[in-house]
Amino acid sequence: MFFNSLWWTACNKPNKPEVNHHQRRIEYIRKIPGESNPIPIKTAQQGEVLIAYSDCYTCHKEDKDSVGPAFKAIAERYPAQPVYIDLLAQKVISGGKGSWGNASMSAHPKVSMAEARLMVSYILSLKGDSIK
Repeated sequence: MFFNSLWWTACNKPNKPEVNHHQRRIEYIRKIPGESNPIPIKTAQQGEVLIAYSDCYTCHKEDKDSVGPAFKAIAERYPAQPVYIDLLAQKVISGGKGSWGNASMSAHPKVSMAEARLMVSYILSLKGDSIK
């Protein structure tokens, strides 16, 4: 009887693999292929100042995920190309949801397109090889 109960306990464990939600997010959010264009250091610095005076750091951190994705994760996902800079700048202004899971990004309608481009340029410069 003891061996039967031991066998029952050992062999009837539910076969549920542990779900690593962080890994699922990484698989869902794939890097967009393409080469990055160099970002002028002055452009990156101007964007850094604009971000410092905005509410970006309420939801984003440079190195780690918070409410929103880390700036470095954004830089790793998107190539520094004009089309993606414009796309992300529009996302800064309009807000949105779905690009990084279910978290919503609030709209920033008072930020101009030129300012948003500078902010995005700074973020994409964090990739490391993007500054000239």
